[in-house]
Amino acid sequence: MSCDANLNALSVTDALSRLLDAVPGFDAQENTQLQDSYGRVVAHDLVSGINVPPADNSAMDGYALNTGSLEANNYCLPISQRVPAGYMPKPLVPDSTARIFTGAGIPDGADAVVMQEQCSLQGNRVLFPAKVRAGQNIRRCGQDVQQGSVVASKGTRLKPQHMGLIASVGIKNVPVIKRLRVAVLSTGDELVEPGEPCGPGRIYNSNRYALIGLIHALGMELVDLGVVEDTAQATEQALRKAAGMADCIITTGGVSVGEEDHVKPAIERLGKLDQWKIAIKPGKPVALGEVLGVPLIGLPGNPVSTFVTFCLFARPFLLKYQQVKDYSPQAMRVRAGFEIKNRSVRTEYLRARVITGESGESCARIFDNQSSGVLTSTCWAHGFAVVPPEASICQGDNIEFLHYSELLY
Repeated sequence: MSCDANLNALSVTDALSRLLDAVPGFDAQENTQLQDSYGRVVAHDLVSGINVPPADNSAMDGYALNTGSLEANNYCLPISQRVPAGYMPKPLVPDSTARIFTGAGIPDGADAVVMQEQCSLQGNRVLFPAKVRAGQNIRRCGQDVQQGSVVASKGTRLKPQHMGLIASVGIKNVPVIKRLRVAVLSTGDELVEPGEPCGPGRIYNSNRYALIGLIHALGMELVDLGVVEDTAQATEQALRKAAGMADCIITTGGVSVGEEDHVKPAIERLGKLDQWKIAIKPGKPVALGEVLGVPLIGLPGNPVSTFVTFCLFARPFLLKYQQVKDYSPQAMRVRAGFEIKNRSVRTEYLRARVITGESGESCARIFDNQSSGVLTSTCWAHGFAVVPPEASICQGDNIEFLHYSELLY
């Protein structure tokens, strides 16, 4: 075990549990039109008032018939009507067939549809194959959605497929939870905005823009307070402004006990702050607090640490706060395409990409420089390979992988 390991540090699981237990209630609602509902969170169950499909209909272009009439008519039936989609069919004339098209209603008296490629047309008569099964190629009334069933439950974060399903039952206006307003502020006189000259001892402010993207990806409203001057007065003014404009505040850096760190004492003057050392690499220090009653999450200042801790802690906190039902990312299992020994008590989140190995299985390869300041690793990667505390990973081991598709959207 390494000498710098903190035996009193919280595990990732325990830290996340504490964070999620602190999520406040939020139920402000509004209505939005369906076409504007992507990424919004459903405020209450949406119930279908109709069956989908509304009646039995054909799954194929072909011929509708009653299977009981085939054998007596030597599998050859005259065409008695044509049934296009969108028109009510007449009842099927006994011992006949109906020319029918995909989506068209099944005539009363018909119990099967035979696709046109399996039939032979002889003038106005159709020769059918010997084996026709009752019910084939018929989409039954309500087989997709039954009247009274829930098409989108409370807490669902709407994706395109949800929008299509909601449209299929005729719902135009969707009740949703209002967007969370998330304030972001950066501290540090060393930070320079892109486009400005970057002199000695100064760096461009990457964290601000990464957080802007991360919050927009969650469909939340950004309150961008920019870079705050490293003074007690400016820091307190910025926090007061954030608390008055936002539902949650996220800071990067400045929550340590360093001489020039004014965020920590300012938060404590305006509310409270609970600093955690988490057994994680990268990103050990994370803080949870409140400013004038508004929750605050303090993330570490190193760029990769900010990125990782936002994905693992801030994201589920914000999604639960937004009333999202499924806020926890789902890990996948892949084979390790690397070897590593984790000698510490910290869980490591290695930037990795997934490739298809020679055996056809998914295999994770890690970036060669895992420093918390190497942002290029986050762009190269597809996600994080998870290495448990004091674990040895060998080539081919089955490991946990958190894909960006579960973390960034």
